[in-house]
Amino acid sequence: MTPLLERGRALAMPVLRAAVEGLAAPMDSVASYHFGWIDAHGRPSAADGGKAVRPALALASTEAVGARPEAGIPGAVAVELVHNFSLLHDDLMDGDEQRRHRDTVWRVHGPAQAILVGDALFTLANEILLEPGTPETGRAARRMTAATRKLIDGQAQDMAYEHRERVTVAECLEMEGNKTGALLACATSIGAVLGGADEHTADALEAYGFHLGLAFQAVDDLLGVWGDPEATGKQTWSDLRQRKKSLPVVAALASGTGSADKLAELMAADSRKSQRESGDFDEAEFASRAALIEEAGGRDMTLEVAHDQHRKAVDALHGLDMPQTVRDQLVAFADFVVVRQR
Repeated sequence: MTPLLERGRALAMPVLRAAVEGLAAPMDSVASYHFGWIDAHGRPSAADGGKAVRPALALASTEAVGARPEAGIPGAVAVELVHNFSLLHDDLMDGDEQRRHRDTVWRVHGPAQAILVGDALFTLANEILLEPGTPETGRAARRMTAATRKLIDGQAQDMAYEHRERVTVAECLEMEGNKTGALLACATSIGAVLGGADEHTADALEAYGFHLGLAFQAVDDLLGVWGDPEATGKQTWSDLRQRKKSLPVVAALASGTGSADKLAELMAADSRKSQRESGDFDEAEFASRAALIEEAGGRDMTLEVAHDQHRKAVDALHGLDMPQTVRDQLVAFADFVVVRQR
């Protein structure tokens, strides 16, 4: 974990935890399970509660404009709540059974609680952000609302693409920009706004976050096919099991190679099978599909996107007047994004 992440967790997590534990029962305990603070039986747990990327970036953006990091805490907590609202709903919609090495909320507490607690976290995010009642909070809330709408648009696109035989690379990148890039863009501007930044500065930091989000998602897509389950906390070949049109798959299908043709035939056959039949594939079948994606260039192209978006993220910081220590942290975090294993 980078120093930026460690510091973000130290400052924002106590406030986040106090807010979540103030929810009405049983939503408080269900949410606490999701965050890894308790186990399925309500006992204290030291489970991995996530990297807390968004709070760390929000606080760094506050310092980037010369404000104290405490000024950005409402934004840091709000974006983390929105992120986890989306995870609770996405896990249910995608049928994901594991997150952070544990059963997902809908598996433990049922689909209704997953939906309800997700809604509660989203509402709580808005309450926390607006509570100070300053002009800056209004500006910050508008950015978070716009980002949340794009996040939902991205999830809708992701689900729609699962039922299409072909998706273009441009469509896939647009979806990932909405689903991942928008909230990271919000995180890296919301703290600056709360710290009194002008729109030009906030927009530049937002651009850094958007491109960082695309790099982050590209790496996530690689881990979703080739990631180590011990590191990712998900099943082997997790995205292939869900038939996701992630970037490596889309890039492979667009390559025009023989491997792409074979992959397309297999995926077309999938769409004609029942859910039960398509769920019976063994590990060798998924390994074969991963090999076809790699042979068709899907892995290399996705890695290329990750590095290109990393470069654009760092370039967005050029010309911004900020403390050198903060600039170094943001650049180091962008570097971390493209080499991470989880």
